[in-house]
Amino acid sequence: MERSTRWYGSAVVVAILVVFVATGAVVAPGATERTLVVADADSGESLLEVPVDEGDEVILSYTHSVEKTPVQDVYVVDGAELRADRMVFHSHGAGLPSDEPIERTDEGFVVDGEGSHEEIVVSPGSIAGHELVVDGERYDLVERSNGSVVLAIDGTIGDRLTALRGSDSAVDDRSESDARSGRLLV
Repeated sequence: MERSTRWYGSAVVVAILVVFVATGAVVAPGATERTLVVADADSGESLLEVPVDEGDEVILSYTHSVEKTPVQDVYVVDGAELRADRMVFHSHGAGLPSDEPIERTDEGFVVDGEGSHEEIVVSPGSIAGHELVVDGERYDLVERSNGSVVLAIDGTIGDRLTALRGSDSAVDDRSESDARSGRLLV
């Protein structure tokens, strides 16, 4: 009798584990981790890969080319996209939001971002000094690239680069952001 009770108990444990695995109730550690990939816009070659998690902030930091003040475009990892969260700047000038609701905070002037992006095209420049900030780590995009780069989550850049090259969405050379659309024009 004792042997059949043990067998029955073991069978129940196995059945419960099968149900958990089949329904996805058991999640492997790090399963939510993603990778932010910075790739060369022409070749698609990966220049930088940084682990990120859902909800992490990805900040594009640069100096405004006319005002010579810091600007940060803040994005949040949202699935396989980067959601525009806010733009933070420290002066008003050409290319910076003026028709948007602007909040003055301890960070500086803040405008809410709009939209989510599968990719963000950036043209790093030495005057603007484009840097990527992820989890407190700063990555110099000017030093790492020889031209435009594409930022995307999980390295799904290849197909989109091909589509981008064939579309009318050319890279803009200005060193500012269009906060209303959430599109970077850097």
